[in-house]
Amino acid sequence: MKIMKNVVSVFVIVIIMMIVIPLTPQLLDFMFILNLALSLTILLTTMYIKEALEFSIFPSLLLITTLFRLALNVSATRLILLENGAAGQVIKTFGQFVIRNNPVVGLIIFFIIVIVQFIVITKGSERVAEVSARFTLDAMPGKQMAIDADLNSGLIDEDQARERRQKIQREADFFGSMDGASKFVKGDAIVAIIITLINLIGGTIMGFINNAGTFSEIMGIYLTATVGNGLISQMPALLISVSTGMMVTRSASESDLNTDVIKQFFSQPVVLIIGGIGIGSMMLIPGFPALQLLIVSAILTGVGLVMRRRMKLALASPAAPETSTKEIASEAEYYRDISNVYSLLSVEQIEMEFGYSLLPLVDEQIGGSFIDRVVMLRKQFATEMGFVIPSVKLRDSSRLNPNQYAIKFKGEEIARGDVLVDHYLALAPDGVTEEIDGIETTEPAFGIPAKWFSEDKRIKAELAGYTLIDPTSVIITHLSEIIKRHAHELLTRQEVNTLLENLKKVNAVLVNDLIPSVVQMADLQKVLANLLREGVPIRDLETILETMGDYMPAVKDIDLVTEYVRQALKRSITRRFADAGRIKVVTLDAQIENLIMNSVKKMETGSYLSLEPQVIQSIVQTTDNELNKVRDLVEHSIVLTSPIVRVYFKKLIDQFIPDVVVLSFNEVDSNVQIQALGNISMAGA
Repeated sequence: MKIMKNVVSVFVIVIIMMIVIPLTPQLLDFMFILNLALSLTILLTTMYIKEALEFSIFPSLLLITTLFRLALNVSATRLILLENGAAGQVIKTFGQFVIRNNPVVGLIIFFIIVIVQFIVITKGSERVAEVSARFTLDAMPGKQMAIDADLNSGLIDEDQARERRQKIQREADFFGSMDGASKFVKGDAIVAIIITLINLIGGTIMGFINNAGTFSEIMGIYLTATVGNGLISQMPALLISVSTGMMVTRSASESDLNTDVIKQFFSQPVVLIIGGIGIGSMMLIPGFPALQLLIVSAILTGVGLVMRRRMKLALASPAAPETSTKEIASEAEYYRDISNVYSLLSVEQIEMEFGYSLLPLVDEQIGGSFIDRVVMLRKQFATEMGFVIPSVKLRDSSRLNPNQYAIKFKGEEIARGDVLVDHYLALAPDGVTEEIDGIETTEPAFGIPAKWFSEDKRIKAELAGYTLIDPTSVIITHLSEIIKRHAHELLTRQEVNTLLENLKKVNAVLVNDLIPSVVQMADLQKVLANLLREGVPIRDLETILETMGDYMPAVKDIDLVTEYVRQALKRSITRRFADAGRIKVVTLDAQIENLIMNSVKKMETGSYLSLEPQVIQSIVQTTDNELNKVRDLVEHSIVLTSPIVRVYFKKLIDQFIPDVVVLSFNEVDSNVQIQALGNISMAGA
């Protein structure tokens, strides 16, 4: 076993030694036969494997066999030049058999074989290997994301996922190696031509020096030896070249090449019948050999009729339900366990799909920073809002355009955007003096008109005052805004329980005292969701629980409890909207407040607003008009109301102007100065 383990290393050393040490004609004959047998074995192996990775050592074998042929050529050249063309029985017999006493024809055949190998097979194999390597590397992110998706959904376990990832890595390494190894075959063909010319010219010169005979005798001796050496060298080279083509064009299959060819070639019997009739009709052309045409036509038509009959019998047979493949059978076996079926019912909290061109932004192995940016977004959101964003599942999607991405919440798409990977999104400032040509677009997060600039226009755009945003930041900003807008949908009871467990570490008495005897988990979730819906941080969970504990025994309306909690969090609310100790607002007229309060209908489970449609339209219209007057003066459009009206006015206006911030006087810190920029009144309608 130890000898077999080292046989390859010994063989490579022997090949290298052959270049320096002269071989006897008998030993050279043996090496030529061994080379031919090795090349034939490699060719047959490439035809019987099911996928390229089953013969992953092929790039290394390509180098070894190429080196072996070069060593044989050097040894043969040495004997041809030193022994007056006597380079062994194999070269002599092979040359005489092919040449048939016509060295010129033999030389032409040799050059045809070399040209076919060099231009047709090797060139094609090289191109296929190059494209396969590039496509395999480009497809790696998508394949890895698909593996992660299968792992997360429970279709495969961790070991299967690891095995698939290793296979993807091996495929990338293999096709990358094939891309380089195919150059060996190309170089070998070029060297074969050079060595042939050296043998012919050098042999002729040596023949004259050694007085081997007349010019015609010398040419006959050395041309026969040269052509014989070239052909016996190029036959294995041709086999290896064909093997290379087989490897790089071999797609994954359940069967070997022979089975696939027979199965797929004869899968359309009508084609064979039509082909046979077409060949038979050529007998009508005068001069065509009728016997040969008739034989070929009969074979094609006969095979087509037989295959057609077999297919009909197979369809009519009671055993036809045997149509399920191994994959379907294994899938059915997997879902026979009902718990695996239940795994299909789960949906991801947050999911993002990416088009093909955006995968480099996501894949960490090729420098993508998107996942790191999501991690930092989660940290920032937890710090600002007191809420941890769930894991964002990333997938590639063929349904999207290459430059598109989609954001999904709980399995449903809620936003989509377009990004150009090699460009920058440019936002023009007010009064920009220089217009720069770019691709017109709309910033996906805020709907602002923008342009895409390529890298070569970056410096020019910055000097002109444009704000440039890289593609990853564009997507992260969009994701951040979508999460802020829909954060209340992500706050599950499981997440609320996690927040409470975290609070127990610092104030276990509060949690144990209130939950669930005073504050039910469902009520806490609703209050927290109400706060997040309006962008109020829930980080101060202690204050929230303390306030709910004070009011929940007496107040059953969750909306009113939320208002009391908001008032307790007035410092956090004021900090978000105050600027330099001042908050700019638009006030709500007392007439509208009284109208709203008189229209509130109370129920056991809560209250709702009942207004006539024309009154609602009038309030919305005057609010919109007043806010438009101050929109350019403030960053946030804020309406200030009395505490008892705030929640009802917010629900009313949200249906028509959703981005308006509605605050009550009790939610503004006393240390902040209120500056009224306008007043919403019925008279302004």
